[in-house]
Amino acid sequence: MKYKANSTIPLSDIKINDGYFNKYRDLVGKVIIPYQWDVLNDRLEDVETSHCIENFKIAAGLSNGSFQGAVFQDTDLAKWLEAVGFYLSSYGRDEKLEKLADDAIDLIEKAQQPDGYLDTYFIICAPDKKWKDLQEGHELYTAGHMMEAAVAYYEATGKEKFLNVVRKLADLLVKTFGDEDGKCKGYPGHPEVEVGLIKLYRITGEKKYLELARFFVNARGVGENYFLEEEKKADFERIFPDFNDYDPAYSQSHKPVREQKTAEGHAVRAVYLYSAMADLAAEYGDDELTECCINLWDNIVHKRMYITGSIGSSGFLERFTTDYDLPNDCNYSESCASIGLAMFGKRMAELTHDATYFDDVERALYNTVLSGIAMDGKGFFYVNPLEVWPDACMEHTSRAHVKSERQKWFGVACCPPNIARTLASLGQYIFCSREDGIDINLFISSETKATICDKPVIIRIDSRIPWEGDVKIQIESIDENDELAGEIYIRVPYYAENCVVGMKADNMDIDGAEYEISHGYIPLTLKGKSYTVTMKFDMKASFVHANPLVRADSGKVAIMKGPLVYCLEEQDNFENLASVFIKSDVEIGEEFDTSTFGGSAKLSFDGFKLSEEGWDSRTLYGKRSPHFDKVKLTAIPYAYWGNRQHNREMIVWIKEINHIV
Repeated sequence: MKYKANSTIPLSDIKINDGYFNKYRDLVGKVIIPYQWDVLNDRLEDVETSHCIENFKIAAGLSNGSFQGAVFQDTDLAKWLEAVGFYLSSYGRDEKLEKLADDAIDLIEKAQQPDGYLDTYFIICAPDKKWKDLQEGHELYTAGHMMEAAVAYYEATGKEKFLNVVRKLADLLVKTFGDEDGKCKGYPGHPEVEVGLIKLYRITGEKKYLELARFFVNARGVGENYFLEEEKKADFERIFPDFNDYDPAYSQSHKPVREQKTAEGHAVRAVYLYSAMADLAAEYGDDELTECCINLWDNIVHKRMYITGSIGSSGFLERFTTDYDLPNDCNYSESCASIGLAMFGKRMAELTHDATYFDDVERALYNTVLSGIAMDGKGFFYVNPLEVWPDACMEHTSRAHVKSERQKWFGVACCPPNIARTLASLGQYIFCSREDGIDINLFISSETKATICDKPVIIRIDSRIPWEGDVKIQIESIDENDELAGEIYIRVPYYAENCVVGMKADNMDIDGAEYEISHGYIPLTLKGKSYTVTMKFDMKASFVHANPLVRADSGKVAIMKGPLVYCLEEQDNFENLASVFIKSDVEIGEEFDTSTFGGSAKLSFDGFKLSEEGWDSRTLYGKRSPHFDKVKLTAIPYAYWGNRQHNREMIVWIKEINHIV
């Protein structure tokens, strides 16, 4: 059967040559994918055991043993395969890597049961419990990641085996779930299958997959809560003790999705669900669902998101809490949650054609997503705090989940392969197709082949962001006989000050070129056979304040340069960074250092350190007049922290004091 590709620009037609991102992206094929393959096969002695591949071998009858790992361990392989697919699309075919993937797909096919069922935990451990613990069993979550991986691999290689495996699985879901009599009326405890089903629909044209995704979304939280009713059944057995006294808000099932106004519960589950809702709103022209997505997005980014684009304020249940509750040293801010936020924001921009959604997509990608991986590709943060005092990150405390050093792997390892697939698919965030043109959403140096008004064009972006506000965009007709047609919509970043735009058609200046900004974009009507746009704007580092209702940041400032958040690290400064104060009108010096982090703008400025003079180890409290010592401070991009020395302090929000003379 021939399948159709998604309507977005294929990754194979987008070539990224960006200095900021490629220092990470180039590691995907060279380091990250091979390293993670070794982890999945338990080949590294000093890394936490995965057992993922072994589980599939046991389920396929090729090995003896018992299931090990989390109930959703299969998804590590699914996301690894998706990363492979995206990498092959972005960088070109690789026979050796493709062979590894094909062998993994053969193993998955062997593990799949005749009716299409595919989940090694239940195949091995609980074959009589299938679909009986949707609250925490993660069968549908796992299925969704398999679907996403199969679509990505098919688009990269044209090979249908994996796609046929997941179609068989999806057909089983269609037979099992739905409104019809005799079908299960449940929905996933961890949303994800909805996104996978929609992708599967878009590539196969089988509307039953889209309709099942809509059923899962529309059924959620309607009537008697499915998960609470599930718990009452005599054969229900809990998998996770943490889910005792289950709160439906944890899984966004506390009320119908169309009635939800605030982002609640587990942050990753939330943004995966919202991503599917945005997709469905687009597919069905559902204005009510669109409005719901707008409200949820606004609640997140205006009241429940960190300056770094991370979400999830509480380490307990990895969840949203309440508006403006954004603690810096005990937050969760899971890497997967920022990836999910970027997924959601991308879809909202495509749905509404409003560029402002990409302000926070960009924020997440440039800061938290890159913070989640070491610059050698072999270490990962699951949690992304904004303040770290290593000595206080102790077991059995509120900071037990916070690490001051990236880990080689995790027992629950959703983040490492998720980061890999995001880096490999970065091109999908740069451009978005419309009927009459193309949106340019991120200024990442790249070249793409696209079609505008049925005419093939090449778009080249040459960008100095995030270091300088200097962007050049060239659009050229591929066919020398064709004139350009249609529109280009160029996002204007929120941090672009004194923006000057220049325009040329066929190398001739467009006299009196004027532009207006509509929904965050500059819309341009293409002329001639080539069109060039230049954007130059101020992007100096500056101090940023939080809304006064953010109690954790009251009286503090952070530093941003363009989309980048900066931090102080102990290595460049000193211990006890919490004792640092600054005046927010101080001049910030900028220097591009080619020797650190593969090239990075370092910031320096004067500050003050609360003196320890007059205090000794026997005095914990006392009447003392504060004394401040003048100090020189150095800040680095938040994404880079922890890449030089380990177990050192870091802080983003710095105390502000403007009355010191």
